[in-house]
Amino acid sequence: ASANAQLAASLCDYVAADDKSRLRKKLKESRVKLRNIFAGVSCSGNNLLRHAMQNSANGTGKFIVKKLPKSDLAAGGDVDWAAANGHSGSPIVAGIKARAGI
Repeated sequence: ASANAQLAASLCDYVAADDKSRLRKKLKESRVKLRNIFAGVSCSGNNLLRHAMQNSANGTGKFIVKKLPKSDLAAGGDVDWAAANGHSGSPIVAGIKARAGI
């Protein structure tokens, strides 16, 4: 697998495990900014925020929210996705709404 694919797989694992410290460390080691790779990372067809919601990984989910530009959060459709998939009560959704002002 390419380095990017391996990085993506690791990020998906750490998010699912709600392991914020390893997630942060992996990003630092890889010298990448989450905002720059977010759109390119898919975990079983979902972006990292949706992946976090599905796994009730609130710590990593809220960490991701803080790292993304407000405009990306507002335009991402993640709040609507959460509502359609039974995750509207997720603290991650509250974080997205608060940060993006939606």
